[in-house]
Amino acid sequence: MVEKTPVEYFDRYSGEIRREKIYGERWLRWIYEKPLGRLMLWTLVRTSLFSKWYGYRMKTSASRARIEPFINEFGIDPEELEDSVSSFASFNDFFIRRLKSTARPICTGEKTAVFPADGRHLGFNDVSQLKLVFAKGQSFDLSRLFGSMEDAEPYQEGALLISRLCPVDYHRFHFPVSGNATKPTLINGWLYSVNPIALGRNLSILWENKRYLSFVDDKIFGRVASFEIGATCVGSVSYCGSLPRRVSKGEEKGWFNFGGSMTLTFFQKNRIRLSEDLLFHSREGRETYAKMGDAMGRAP
Repeated sequence: MVEKTPVEYFDRYSGEIRREKIYGERWLRWIYEKPLGRLMLWTLVRTSLFSKWYGYRMKTSASRARIEPFINEFGIDPEELEDSVSSFASFNDFFIRRLKSTARPICTGEKTAVFPADGRHLGFNDVSQLKLVFAKGQSFDLSRLFGSMEDAEPYQEGALLISRLCPVDYHRFHFPVSGNATKPTLINGWLYSVNPIALGRNLSILWENKRYLSFVDDKIFGRVASFEIGATCVGSVSYCGSLPRRVSKGEEKGWFNFGGSMTLTFFQKNRIRLSEDLLFHSREGRETYAKMGDAMGRAP
């Protein structure tokens, strides 16, 4: 995550380390690495006004022209889509696409938790390990993230999964475990980018950005905390159905509108052992690419 170094990730399916093709990389590096860009970030880009303006553009009929080139450039498989490419009225309609039910099988077993979204993931069995991965001098402020020490305290030594959804990813998120889900609570904030270029410079983005907090209570995994974090060009998060309610592992929870986004999933201490490939590459400061519904870990 050093300036101008490539962003690499481990692909769970090919077993290879790949270089990420970042959507809008030149713009991101200018914003976060150049003095004039950082001034623009401070005055405009992090605000909801910028994201609303860009989001509006992606909802116009003219934005449909972006869909085919985007699919071709980033190798998105149209066969996975529930609807045909020609049916989308705007780029945002394509961005929040649904997939066929067979495209993301849910890993079975009541002791197995699954990734809540497609994306690039970092996993830690102890949240304090994050200081070994991100830039020196940055510590993880749980109380600010949760909005209170009372809510944060049960997760002080617990496990954490950071799931980063790139603009090229399927942008719906799902429940990682079954249980009784609470209604999401909004904790308002800015809309900084959650790309590694930005996070590598400022980890506090995670607790400064607009985010929603909810919980799922399960007899095996305990009280699992989930955050959906907004980012630049993602001014809104939408949820499926009414909450609170009983939910099933892999059930769709909601979606992000246009832009890169992130979810955080917290488990209380000793409630889960994350997958070894995820842990290994996270210790190396490298994300693991995995799809929603695949195993992220198991209860002891």
